[in-house]
Amino acid sequence: MASMHGQVAHLLNPNYKSDVTRWLAEDCPSLDYGGFVVGDAHGEAKLLGKSAGMLAGVPFFDEVVEWHILEGSSFSPVHHCATVRGPVRKILLGERVALNTLARCSGIATKSARLLSLVRKAGYTHTLAGTRKTTPGFRLVEKYGMLIGGCDPHRYDLSTMTMLKDNHIWACQNSITRAVHAAKAVGGFSIKIEVECQSEEEAEEAIRAGADVVMLDNFSGDGVKVASRSLKERLRRGEGKEFLIEVSGGLTEENVEGFVCDDVDIISSSSIHQGVKHVDFSLKIVH
Repeated sequence: MASMHGQVAHLLNPNYKSDVTRWLAEDCPSLDYGGFVVGDAHGEAKLLGKSAGMLAGVPFFDEVVEWHILEGSSFSPVHHCATVRGPVRKILLGERVALNTLARCSGIATKSARLLSLVRKAGYTHTLAGTRKTTPGFRLVEKYGMLIGGCDPHRYDLSTMTMLKDNHIWACQNSITRAVHAAKAVGGFSIKIEVECQSEEEAEEAIRAGADVVMLDNFSGDGVKVASRSLKERLRRGEGKEFLIEVSGGLTEENVEGFVCDDVDIISSSSIHQGVKHVDFSLKIVH
């Protein structure tokens, strides 16, 4: 878990505040009529958590907010999470952008923490990860929420790791070996290669071709246990080959326990960030 080793906020690149500027510009592209009504009188507002959840997204609004709970903390409604002070016009100008961002990021952190707790209770000690199925333009916030919730964010983009999926294989004369060799030729020693596999036989071909990670995609729970045990026994313990096994495809709170086994190194699920319920926040001017 990243938060055990330092502040997750220190991962953010120096330009992440430009995203906030862009969101504000989107929400107020010309004239702020409501801002004209309230003016620049100094005011104070309370940020209230109105549904249970885990707070995430603090760095995106750290400069204008006095936080009363730590990021990564869980709370029950109604909870006074933070206080905002400044010109009322500017408080209300950023209200919706801040609430939407916090709601989404906190929702992802909350769901990530819940699924992680579930697999830990089932005896799984390895990595629970998200996926790259994120919202265009909002990936940074969503990956950040996964980290706050204790999960691995998986690869950040196409340049982070080479993942060869079925379309890549089919477009490469349907040869896993050919695709892996081509990827290694350009990625060199520093870029890991993962191959999406539909069978144990495909996974074995990928490992022998030099893949670092094989993904058992859309297997049944029993199928995962049989294939992962066989691959580790024959190729790692038997031949000394180094590789990781990832399991993915339709994993949710309802079925993930059936995929838990020691031979699986990574369980990945888009359910921790796609279609998650947002944490409900509101901002109220003190009067």
